Amino acid sequence: MKSVFRILPAAGVVLALASASPAAAQAQAQAPALKPASAACMAGAREILAMKNAAAMYANAVPGIVQQTKQALLQSNLNYQKDLDEVAVMVAQTYAGKEKEIGEKMAQIYCNEFSDAEIANLVTFYKSPIGQKLLAAEPKAIQMSMQSMNQWAAEFSDTVTAQFRAEMRKRNKPI
Repeated sequence: MKSVFRILPAAGVVLALASASPAAAQAQAQAPALKPASAACMAGAREILAMKNAAAMYANAVPGIVQQTKQALLQSNLNYQKDLDEVAVMVAQTYAGKEKEIGEKMAQIYCNEFSDAEIANLVTFYKSPIGQKLLAAEPKAIQMSMQSMNQWAAEFSDTVTAQFRAEMRKRNKPI
């Protein structure tokens, strides 16, 4: 079964996670705390996320962050490539599975946005025929929408650029 999350490249999510600057990490650390969620809500949210295959978004987060960290360290420590390669394997093994924390946080976020009853209703909906159709069809609809938006943006950008050029020509400053 396809999911909305499957169209989001996991590499992009890993890159976003891995490239967070210390300032961004500090800002994220200061984000409002999530309220505790009931066990039933968390179970339902996890089920929704599983139906949407949300884990695919962050499945490679740990190896991606390890690789990016190794590359960053390698830039200023070229003589240590062999050692950094070996340490990267150890670090990746040490933290294998840690990405599951992302899924738990996502479930908690769902529980902060929806009541226990709403989560239960969403689970029921996604298990229904129309919910199953949504899970299967939405990735394609989103992908097509993104392509359409990108095409529109490219065409509009050409229009805006032409307008800039025309206005600058009026000022005898061709660009």
